Amino acid sequence: MKLSAKEFRKQENKSITLLGMSGVGKTFLSNILRKSDWFHYSGDYRIGTRYLNEPILDNIKIQAMRVPFLRDLLRSDAIYINNNITIDQLDAVSSFIGKLGDPEKDGMSLKEFKRRQDLFAKAEIATMYDVPEFIDKAHKIYGFNHFINDAGGSLCEIDNDDLFEILAKHTLFIYIQANEEDEKRLIARSKSAPKPLYYRPDFLDEQLAIYMQENNLEYVAMINPNDFVRWIFPRLFYSRIPRYEAITAKYGYTIKTEDLYQIKTEADFLKLVENAITAKES
Repeated sequence: MKLSAKEFRKQENKSITLLGMSGVGKTFLSNILRKSDWFHYSGDYRIGTRYLNEPILDNIKIQAMRVPFLRDLLRSDAIYINNNITIDQLDAVSSFIGKLGDPEKDGMSLKEFKRRQDLFAKAEIATMYDVPEFIDKAHKIYGFNHFINDAGGSLCEIDNDDLFEILAKHTLFIYIQANEEDEKRLIARSKSAPKPLYYRPDFLDEQLAIYMQENNLEYVAMINPNDFVRWIFPRLFYSRIPRYEAITAKYGYTIKTEDLYQIKTEADFLKLVENAITAKES
């Protein structure tokens, strides 16, 4: 969706898709807008509660069945396991994606890791295809005037022109561009608290081969899962930037993290978007 600043200002029903790495402020912004008549559509929440709910539960049950006490209770239906996924609590999704490497350090085999990566990618695509339907629901069922699509950081990894055309038809793409200081902060955070991530298949294969060679490792099971995430995150981060920029050049507009963090109200955000549109027009 391409608009002039004036057209955007006059829109009665605004719909926006946020682009950017996890941690740049997409959910921070969404939470501000949620207080001002905006429907918050969290991509990761939808993935966990709709498209990966059963695989996530199966993974938890597999772990529980290894404990004799819990196994007996599960098999007799004395207890049941359920997800408690919320917009602010997505650990169940992260734990399902998992990390690659030594099973003794909570890593998984390359085959299983790739299987889960593929399931996540398909779930993310399906979740983004649901956006037009949820824009309609937001207006007709819940009575919200505006819609914010809080997309996952891995959205840029999807090579699906049809999907981006649909999103662009129904929403305005806003890319949150991290400045140099925020880039360093995100990379430092990944080192102190390495989290499961999605990698497009060709990127994973290429980087895994480099990591194995650099560390003289013969088998994936010899990888320290957290060390691998710490090593690969900066490479992933910088590989995604041109992908975000390509999407934005074609479909959307850019705002910077230092400006985003100054936002306190809906009016602040709308003004920032107008400025971004004006800057691109000129």
